[in-house]
Amino acid sequence: MKPSLTREERAARRKTRREKLLQELDTSVASPCTSVCQMDDLTQLCIGCHRTIDEIRDWVIMTRDEKHGLLEAIDQRRTGMVA
Repeated sequence: MKPSLTREERAARRKTRREKLLQELDTSVASPCTSVCQMDDLTQLCIGCHRTIDEIRDWVIMTRDEKHGLLEAIDQRRTGMVA
């Protein structure tokens, strides 16, 4: 039977997993969040960043290309080209 890990060993494993996860997430594109977090009941978009709740939630796991695509959609929403 394998002996239990020490507190330090468990902490080291958590740190390694966290570092690996952060390497896989794209952080090269700045979030469009403006810290004005309020959903518009009519459009279902945040009045600050013009994203849906799903887009806000998924931002952290989106790829660089997905984030750039969303930023383009946000620009169109702001100018009224797309609701």
